[in-house]
Amino acid sequence: MDPLQNISSAISLSMGTAWASGINLYATLLVLGILGVTDNIVLPENLQILTNPLVMGGAGIMFATEFVADKIPGFDSGWDAIHTFIRIPAGALLAAGAVGEVNPAMALTAGILGGGMAAGTHATKAGSRALINTSPEPFTNWAASVSEDIAVVGGLWTALNYPWLFISFLVLFTLLMIWLLPKLWRGIKKVFSAIGRLFGGGQPEPAAGGGPGDTSASG
Repeated sequence: MDPLQNISSAISLSMGTAWASGINLYATLLVLGILGVTDNIVLPENLQILTNPLVMGGAGIMFATEFVADKIPGFDSGWDAIHTFIRIPAGALLAAGAVGEVNPAMALTAGILGGGMAAGTHATKAGSRALINTSPEPFTNWAASVSEDIAVVGGLWTALNYPWLFISFLVLFTLLMIWLLPKLWRGIKKVFSAIGRLFGGGQPEPAAGGGPGDTSASG
């Protein structure tokens, strides 16, 4: 394999694992572990631990749990909130481990970029789900969850087999994410404002000139 191909493969695997971790960490761990055990891919030494039966078993249990939790409207947003503290650091660690045996500066750089990528995909997923949950029917939620699972598997397969294609996709996804995240944030703020008005019962403003010190009223 030529040096350019080595570099593209390392970037694709590193950023691919980080991207997928922000969407579904446990599916990412399980897919990489299965591919490594079946010799479909040769994992970097730092990621060989993913083929350990205990790690694969734990990832499988958590994937099954998330598969159910992710399809319960409302509960999925709580699950996403908790996993803010899990997906992002895990994405950084996987990205750093995916570059293989390199100098510490490159591994740290991969970790920083991977953490940012995982944070971006996690925020996009969590924000989209929060808005989807405003719909009373559950079917949109189920469709989004299944689509995310398929995207993780398909994205990792592309990253491993067609590095340049995945890198191109990742550039487009990043541009889309930069455009979409502010819109999601504004939408979420509107939802919370509406909830606050519904349950907080905003106090009406007093009429002009109707204060206790107003002596202009005729009697």
